[in-house]
Amino acid sequence: MRSTTRAPERERAPAGAAVVRVHVPPRSVRHDLRAVRIVLYRELLRFWRDRMRMVSGLVQPVLWLLVMGTGLSSLMATGGGPMGHVDLKTFIFPGVCAMSVMFTAMFSASSIVWDREFGFLREMLVAPVSRAAIVVGKCVGGAVVATLQGTVIVALAGLAGVPYDPLLILEMLGLMFLGALALTGFGVVLAARIQTMQSFFGVMQMAMMPMMFLSGALYPLSGLPTWLSVLTRLNPLTYAVDPLRQAVFRYLNVSPELARVFNPGVTWNGWRVPVGLEILLVVVMGIGLMTVAILEFRRAD
Repeated sequence: MRSTTRAPERERAPAGAAVVRVHVPPRSVRHDLRAVRIVLYRELLRFWRDRMRMVSGLVQPVLWLLVMGTGLSSLMATGGGPMGHVDLKTFIFPGVCAMSVMFTAMFSASSIVWDREFGFLREMLVAPVSRAAIVVGKCVGGAVVATLQGTVIVALAGLAGVPYDPLLILEMLGLMFLGALALTGFGVVLAARIQTMQSFFGVMQMAMMPMMFLSGALYPLSGLPTWLSVLTRLNPLTYAVDPLRQAVFRYLNVSPELARVFNPGVTWNGWRVPVGLEILLVVVMGIGLMTVAILEFRRAD
């Protein structure tokens, strides 16, 4: 016997009722570039409104430059006599610029963890733009913010005995931006996997301290023990610090003997790595880290 029970009919819209169509624009390069610009603008806006972050990001580099540089100058022999003299503050100035950029760039990635905890990241990921555009916007925004923060340290060059040469300043800002782009990419890679702010800051501290002390920012890379020399060559930050130091020393009036001591450069088995190759390594690392970050975001829910 066939059942007479009928399945409930689907509700239909009343005749003549207006149907609202949702138009989703097709993905294109123009829309992705617009997404990059919006994410970049958001990073700049957050940085500008967070004055405490701006001030706190300058405290540690200024302490390294003025307090440690001045305090240890009286204890360290930084040259003298017929060869000339190199102030410790002058020597560590490029390293302090790089460290200032590193702190700001890597912590800029913390906004990803923050957005994930409050659900904003999910809204960004479902937007009709490629996730690569979001990652590029985050990395470029973090690099711009870090470079702006480093500009304040560059403004203190006179206190470290570094001349205010316009070409030197432009060169340093360009090098800091490239380094900040690679470091922000590294931070974004970690932030894509970390779920809580507490874990992120713990991992950041664990990563930044070895990078800082093994980069040659605070001491010359020549005459080190073999094990320490190998670690400094494996440290990516080393190849961001050395071009800055070589740029500064080109504008200093020091003897070749002092330059060899305090600006030995990075060597691979006795071969001094050219500045152009160091910059290329930083660029390649930045592109590689952004690529990994994009892949991680494509796997994200």
